[in-house]
Amino acid sequence: MTNEIKILSPCGMLGYGFPEQSFLRGMEEQPHGIVVDAGSTDAGPHKLGAGVSIVSRRAAKKDLTIILENGVPKKVPIIIGSAGGAGARVHVEWTLDIINEILQEQNLQAKIAIIWADIPNEMVIEANRQGKVNPLSPNIPALTDEIIEQTNGIVAQMGHEPILEALREGADIIVCGRAYDPSPFAAIGIFHGKDPGLSYHLGKILECGALCAEPGTTKDSILGMIGDTSFKVKSLNPARRCTPISVAAHTFYEKEHPYILHGPGFTLDLKECEFKELEGEIVEVSNSKYIPAEQHFIKLEGARKVAYRTFVLAGIRDPILLENIDDIERRVKEQVNDYYDEIPQSDYDVNFYNYGMNAVLGNKEKAVFSGHEIGVMIEVIGKDQELANSICATARSTFLHFAHEKRKSTAGNLAFPFAPSDIEFGPVYEFSVYHLMEIETNPFPIEYR
Repeated sequence: MTNEIKILSPCGMLGYGFPEQSFLRGMEEQPHGIVVDAGSTDAGPHKLGAGVSIVSRRAAKKDLTIILENGVPKKVPIIIGSAGGAGARVHVEWTLDIINEILQEQNLQAKIAIIWADIPNEMVIEANRQGKVNPLSPNIPALTDEIIEQTNGIVAQMGHEPILEALREGADIIVCGRAYDPSPFAAIGIFHGKDPGLSYHLGKILECGALCAEPGTTKDSILGMIGDTSFKVKSLNPARRCTPISVAAHTFYEKEHPYILHGPGFTLDLKECEFKELEGEIVEVSNSKYIPAEQHFIKLEGARKVAYRTFVLAGIRDPILLENIDDIERRVKEQVNDYYDEIPQSDYDVNFYNYGMNAVLGNKEKAVFSGHEIGVMIEVIGKDQELANSICATARSTFLHFAHEKRKSTAGNLAFPFAPSDIEFGPVYEFSVYHLMEIETNPFPIEYR
């Protein structure tokens, strides 16, 4: 058994980019694995519902070229988690297409393992009927057959188990569908016999690249090292450094509890963790505890199309209008509703976002507005694209010429930065499935190419 296992994390998201020199410093450390996360639900359900990637193909290929041309010849296992952004079949195939193109261009040969994360709707319906599907939180409604049937594909977050199997089969490149973010990293440590608690905690730190360093960023490389009783983290860029505070702070990142972290089939207890600074700006972490769950649950994610969106952006610099903006926007919406009184108001919605005033917090904003201009976005959600386009055009023209009290300029209330002003966005998706499903057998098939 190797005493210390090294894992190279190029960046926090495949396609975000990273300094090649940082990555090469990591390769000089002779890592036992190169692992990069490629997905997230941070951007909402659109990527999953529409079957598109978070990053551009150009950016993904640029990152993958550096990773593959350095890792494959040295036989360093390469693992990609949540391929293509959302980890469904279409996203995985998109990633595989790029990988195959690079391998051909670089004249490289590799054994590729693909771990699919797509869960058939029928399986979820059956599990739901058996009471094996639960909402992830109290605010999420229970599933129905109708909701599941309307969902445009469902994926599940895999743990380390199928990735471990692919490593044991000698895969050079492992392309995972939707994965629990730390799992691809944890699989390397567990494969080499390291403690799963340390392996998963390190995975939690490495998944976002150098975000655990100071200054933190997802666009740089980081190195993790797992021993028998602790793991270590160090920056690969001299412009950044890891500190006990920066690494401990990232332990808290995106967690609902300060020291309890739930994953597929386990709980990570970090209550007794210690963070120590070692020579060379290396941080050592110990006492991470892995507690297997009595029941194995996996997180399901699914999206369904619910509407269509059109929006328009404009600027307002009229102090008289700004003084009464909330009332004027309310009256604009009423006038639009009155004009289209033959259309049920349940078929569309008009929303105003006043950037520079209260667009982020809305009515929770406590600060008193004191600026001289704002940007306003008029968003219309409609049951079809034609309706969204029509309502948005009417809302925009109504607002543009709205005759509010004390108005001095009759040329128009809004300044448009470009033409055409109205932007047809397309389908709107929602997370229709965001639940936990109990499993007894492995639902993640592996294909080798």
